[in-house]
Amino acid sequence: MNKYIVVFVTSGNRAEAKKLARVLLEKKLAACVNTVSPVESVYWWKGKLEKAREFLLIVKTRKALLKKIIFEVKKIHSYTVPEVLALPVAGGSKTYLAWIAESTKINKKKE
Repeated sequence: MNKYIVVFVTSGNRAEAKKLARVLLEKKLAACVNTVSPVESVYWWKGKLEKAREFLLIVKTRKALLKKIIFEVKKIHSYTVPEVLALPVAGGSKTYLAWIAESTKINKKKE
């Protein structure tokens, strides 16, 4: 089970969220990306309490792809410190997990 993760990424606007999702899917770094919007985020930034309307991406993928996901998010993202948090999958439908594995399979020469 520990080879699957769910990754949270937030974005400040819909266009960036859509681009992030598309790139992660096109590069086979994600099997599925849900966009939840809007979400209200309250957080500390540079010593001040801030509030923002954001778009939350929920990325279903394999743990082995996390470094590549972080690289792609940082390359595209407009934030200085983009949120990329990965949580382990403790369990799930075997058929769904197999679908994640198949959907993120990259030609061995590229992976």
